[in-house]
Amino acid sequence: MYENTYVLSLSCTNRPGIVAAVSNKLLELGGNITDAQQFDDLTTGRFFSRIEFETRGPQLPVQRLRDRLAAVLDPLEANWHARHLNERKRILLLVSKQDHCLADLLYRQRTGELRAEIAGIISNHPQTVHSSVGLGDIPYFHMPVDPENKPKQEEKLLALTGELQVNLVVLARYMQVLSDPLCSELAGWCINIHHSFLPGFKGAKPYHQAYDRGVKLIGATAHYVTGELDEGPIITQDVEPTSHRDTPGSLARKGRDIERRVLASAVHHHLEDRVFLNGKTTVVFPE
Repeated sequence: MYENTYVLSLSCTNRPGIVAAVSNKLLELGGNITDAQQFDDLTTGRFFSRIEFETRGPQLPVQRLRDRLAAVLDPLEANWHARHLNERKRILLLVSKQDHCLADLLYRQRTGELRAEIAGIISNHPQTVHSSVGLGDIPYFHMPVDPENKPKQEEKLLALTGELQVNLVVLARYMQVLSDPLCSELAGWCINIHHSFLPGFKGAKPYHQAYDRGVKLIGATAHYVTGELDEGPIITQDVEPTSHRDTPGSLARKGRDIERRVLASAVHHHLEDRVFLNGKTTVVFPE
């Protein structure tokens, strides 16, 4: 599958001729464009594009593709990446006690819905806490965190991303606040999920707070991690209506369902090179 299919993602300052230059170069390489999306941000003056293309005959070496594209894209001072669509990125999952997002991501990866490899799991709780989740032979790292050892544990976490050749870090309900230095190191490749009550319902038991206020709509937000808690560039969101018949327990159950699907959607879009940072926001190309 996708033996001769490639994806190119790029962003740069908008100017005439970008699409023509890239298309001509792909034609020179024997590429046939099968899907192309672009967006011109009139506010920032930035151009964004995601292109899938296929080649006929022998497989085109990825490095050769990158070298040839560099001749066109580097003069544009573009942020760009080209890869074979079969290339599987490697994910590091971080989780605390609640493992509904962890279980969901593992299932989607094992069924092929998420084209990625799970490089490892880090938790501030021992593996026995997740005995109901089939972790298989995925490396599991128990890294308890307290105010005294937090800097050292974050150093270990960052080192693991290199040792395991990680492309994406996912906070799958990891209930620890990452430090500003670590957030800076992970900028653009670390995704978090939280309930959309923030900043309205901060702190413990947000669903109980929502129940007390009689909310009629609950939701979840997946975003890139920044030093500003839960205020990074948003990737995906979803909501679900509630009613006076809901209890704190039913709100929490509905919330877990929303969190699962929103996080999975954000991870999927990132893995497929569909998400582009655009200042404090994102450009997300749909399938």
